[in-house]
Amino acid sequence: MCSSAWINLICSSCTKGVTFFFLHALGYYARVQGVSYLLEAFLKKTECNCQIVNLGAGMDTLFWRLKDENLLPRKYFEVDFPMIVARKIHNIKSKHPLSKPIIETHSGDSLLIDSHSLDSSRYSIVGADLRFSSDLEEKLKKHQLDVHLPTVLVAECVLVYMTPQQSADLLKWAASTFPVAMFINYEQVNMADRFGQIMIENLQRRQCNLAGVEVCRSLESQKERLLVNGWENAHAIDMMKVYSFLPQADVKRIEELEFLDEKELFEQLMQHYCICWASKDSSNLGLADITF
Repeated sequence: MCSSAWINLICSSCTKGVTFFFLHALGYYARVQGVSYLLEAFLKKTECNCQIVNLGAGMDTLFWRLKDENLLPRKYFEVDFPMIVARKIHNIKSKHPLSKPIIETHSGDSLLIDSHSLDSSRYSIVGADLRFSSDLEEKLKKHQLDVHLPTVLVAECVLVYMTPQQSADLLKWAASTFPVAMFINYEQVNMADRFGQIMIENLQRRQCNLAGVEVCRSLESQKERLLVNGWENAHAIDMMKVYSFLPQADVKRIEELEFLDEKELFEQLMQHYCICWASKDSSNLGLADITF
C-alpha cells in the first residue's frame, strides 16, 4: 500500500490540523528525493554505463525523468504484473509525450510491443511475477538484460507484499546474478511498536495483508535481510532522517504551503518508513561509499 493510503488509515478520525493530502505530499516528496539521490549516485559512479531494473514499477515515470535530466542508463527495465503492464503500455501507445522519448532513444530494428511487453534499445517493460525469479530472469534476458553490466534494482513498497521467503529469494537472485549491483528498497519499518500495530490492524480490517511485515520490525532487521541474502554491505535509515537531509530551502517552501501543526504525527509516520540500500562491487567502483 502506498504512503497515502497509510496516512488515510491513521488520520481517518483526525478532524483538525494538517490535511491528509499535505502529509502525503511531504512524505512522497521525501520518498522521491531519497530514492533519486541514491539512484543518481549510482549513475554517477558508473557514468551511466549501467542498467536499471525497476521492480513493481506500476505507473512510475522515472524513465522519462532521467531522460529529461540526461541521466539515462544504457538500458532501463520495468517489471510488474501483466495486468498493470498492459495498462501502462496502453497509456504509452496512446499518449505522444510518453511514446516520443522511447522512439527518440531507440536505435536498430522496429520496436517490439505487444499487450504485455515493450522492448526498445533503451527501455523495456516486462510483465512478470516477482515471486518467481527464474521466470523473471528469463523474461528480462529476452529483453537484452546484461548480467555483466552494473545494475541497480529499485523496489518501492514491493517486498512487504511478498512473504519473507519470497522476498529473500528475490534478493538472493539479484545478489547472485549481478557481480556489480545495488538494491534500493523503500517500505515500512518499526512495525512492531504500538503505532505500527495500529497501522497493521487498520489494514487487516480492510482485508489487506502485508505478507512480509515481520521483516519490517526495525532498521536492523531490514539490513540483516539484505546481508544474509548475499549483499556485501547494507544501510537503512528512516524517512524522518531522509527528510532532515533534504535541501532546507525546498523543505521550508513546501511546509509553508500549509501550516504544519501536526508535527508529532508527521514524525511518527516518517519513522515508520525507511530507505534501505545494499551493494556488491567486484569492479571496485566505490558503491559502498554511497550514502546520505
